[in-house]
Amino acid sequence: MKIDGITGRIPTLLVEQFGLFREGLRHILADTPYEIQKETESLESALALIKDGFAPRLLLLDIHEHGDQEFDSIRRLRADLPHLRIVVLTNKVSTRTLAKALDAGVDAYLLKDMSPEALIQSLTLALLGEKVFPTNLAQILIQGGFAGEYGSSSSSACGGLSEREVQILRCLVNGDPNKIIADRLHITESTVKVHLKGILRKINAGNRTQAAIWAVGQGIEKYPMAF
Repeated sequence: MKIDGITGRIPTLLVEQFGLFREGLRHILADTPYEIQKETESLESALALIKDGFAPRLLLLDIHEHGDQEFDSIRRLRADLPHLRIVVLTNKVSTRTLAKALDAGVDAYLLKDMSPEALIQSLTLALLGEKVFPTNLAQILIQGGFAGEYGSSSSSACGGLSEREVQILRCLVNGDPNKIIADRLHITESTVKVHLKGILRKINAGNRTQAAIWAVGQGIEKYPMAF
C-alpha cells in the first residue's frame, strides 16, 4: 500500500506510558500500513531517539498536562521534521490541551476509545495531510469557552463570507475531510481547496482547524445549511 508517496509500511514511533495500551496498539496495527518500530514512555525519550537518528514518519503520543513543555517539544518537531505527522491519542478531551495541541501543530487529536477501523482511517487521513479532530469539536469548544481564541476579527465578520464558504466552514466544524465536503456540496475537491484558501485569508486563520474553531466562535455551526 502506498500512502503519501511512501511504499511499504509507515515507520511509526509510539509514546505511551502504559505498557498494556502499547501492546494493544501494536496488535491493532500489526496488519496495517503502520509499523511501530520504536516505543517510549515519554516524549523526552522520543526526542532522544530522533536525535540519535531514528526518523519516524508518524508519531503517536498521549499528552499529559505537565505545563507547556510537551507543546514546545511538538513545535520543535514540527519545525525540524516537516514531513512527520503527529497524532495525539488520549483518554479524554480537555479543552486546554486540545487548544494547545492544535496550536502546536498536531495533525490529529483522537480519543483512545475509538474503534480500530476509525483509528486506522484517521491515521491515513493524517498521513494524507488532513487535520483530524473529534467530531464533537463544536460542543467541546463551546463548553470549554475558548471558541474565539483563534483567527479572527469582529462579530460581523461572517458578513464577508459567501453562502458556500459558510457551508464549507460548517463541514470543517464537523471534521469532514475535503472529499466528504466535495461530495456533500456536489462540487470538486479542487473547488473545495480554492474556497478553503479564500476562507483562511478572509478570517485570518492559519489552517482548517483554526478556521473550524473560529467558525464555532462566530456561531456558524448554528446557521441553517442547505445542500
